[in-house]
Amino acid sequence: MKDIILKKLKEKFTKSILEVEEFRDELTIIVRKKDIVPICQFLRDDPELCFNFLSDLCGVDWLERKPRFDLVYNLYSVPKNHRVRLKVRVGDGENVSSVTSVWSAANWHEREVFDMFGIKFEGHPDLRRILMSEDWEGHPLRKDFPLTREEVMFSHNKDRPPRIVK
Repeated sequence: MKDIILKKLKEKFTKSILEVEEFRDELTIIVRKKDIVPICQFLRDDPELCFNFLSDLCGVDWLERKPRFDLVYNLYSVPKNHRVRLKVRVGDGENVSSVTSVWSAANWHEREVFDMFGIKFEGHPDLRRILMSEDWEGHPLRKDFPLTREEVMFSHNKDRPPRIVK
């Protein structure tokens, strides 16, 4: 099935596919950020593929890499019993289009990614924090998030910025 998925995507979205990875019999396709919504719509609506379920959407912070973040979309076809993973690379401060118009389940997933990483989803119907309180400062799953709230009071860490106080 992986070959069919990849063939169909390459036929319709030739320039959108940046990389293809296969690991332990799982297919991962890295696609251009601007094409995520049409690719997801195609994967959902194609009768042979029928990816009708967004099982997960999460963020990954690669602090030293440019672009810094990956968005990982894990898709599943309930009637066909197959999976595919899409990845989109997003730079710090960049936005990505919401896929809530494709799968309503994306609503809370995108809110969680926004809350934890600060990535904004354009066109999201209600993009606000979902886990942290509204007055929380920062995004706790970013690798540059301070791991401690310790005020600099001791000489051993006085000259170090708060983000690297250990």
